[in-house]
Amino acid sequence: MPTTLNSAKTRAALRVSARISLELLLVLLMTAAALWLLGRMWPIVWPVIVALLLTTLTWPPARFLRRHGWRPALAASVVTVLFLVLAAGIIVLIAVPVASQSGELTAGVVNGIQQIREWAAGPPLNIGDDEITRALDTAAARIQGSVGGIVTATLTGVGTVVNGLITTVLALFLMFFFLKDGPRFLPWLTRQLPGRLATDVPAVATRGWDTLGAFVRSQAFVGLLDAVLIGLGLWIVGVPLVLPLAVLTFVSAFVPIVGALFAGFVAVLIALVSNGLTDALIVLALIIVVQQLEGNVFQPMVQSRGLGLHAAVVLLAVALGGSLAGIIGSLLAVPAAALVAVLWNYLREQLSEPVREPDAVTGGSEPGQVSGTAGPGAGEPDGGPAPA
Repeated sequence: MPTTLNSAKTRAALRVSARISLELLLVLLMTAAALWLLGRMWPIVWPVIVALLLTTLTWPPARFLRRHGWRPALAASVVTVLFLVLAAGIIVLIAVPVASQSGELTAGVVNGIQQIREWAAGPPLNIGDDEITRALDTAAARIQGSVGGIVTATLTGVGTVVNGLITTVLALFLMFFFLKDGPRFLPWLTRQLPGRLATDVPAVATRGWDTLGAFVRSQAFVGLLDAVLIGLGLWIVGVPLVLPLAVLTFVSAFVPIVGALFAGFVAVLIALVSNGLTDALIVLALIIVVQQLEGNVFQPMVQSRGLGLHAAVVLLAVALGGSLAGIIGSLLAVPAAALVAVLWNYLREQLSEPVREPDAVTGGSEPGQVSGTAGPGAGEPDGGPAPA
């Protein structure tokens, strides 16, 4: 006989669905409000994030000095100065060889342009000097017509550079204070929070700090791997400035997508103007292969192990972060996903039921009966709920 729906069960299912939908809607609204507030506070939040990332790199030597009797302020000062010296050394390591070979590179650029003109003048293009001159005149006229847009773009770029310098200075000062006073933060935070929050928030913060350190170390490892592979390839091909290009590749690895594109473009350009088109194509193929291995194999594998995330989750997080917030979103997508995973795992630990062992004392227990199931507080640890 045909079955009919139970009206009471149907109404109950609808009520449960409506309640869950309302709760999810409230969660989404709170998430949207938090993201909006984060966007409004971004000029302050971004230097803090950069400082935390730098602190994960510089904390191990600072901790070593503190454990050997150095005062916190002195250890933080020494590590900060050493970090600045290392950063300046990297810049010098890139700039000095480039400046010393700038004449050869300039001559290579001029010869490359001349070769392109000679190739364009021959078959099958047969472009003469008059046509090239007219094209240059047309381009100059268009540039003159868009002077206003160029000025606006230049001012925007200058503003971006100034904001970047301000962010860098703030991040360095914050890094110093994090190195100096960081170990005192969690005890101070524990004293400020009431009830369970005094335990939960420091625990989540500790796990989040460990996860952030794992992200920075994995990113540094991937950048070092890229620098070694690309540097060896450039050395085998015979491209000049191998060491500066390798250092540039390592540094640019901390900026996803755009960093790799910029370092690859510089390497191909130098190979083109110094060694010719064939070597430039070889370098381009080498960079494409290494970047594909790094983006699809090395980085997901290393970050998935260090952060406890599946490789597919890492790829999807980078794609989502890039689509939502561009370069910064790509940079912060993986650590943000890892921090969300840390919070979710902690919540699961706190909300899950404790595993109970069978009663070994009373031999007449029924199958499945556990100790402590009789009396007040049955079914809860220690005879009752944990204090709030």
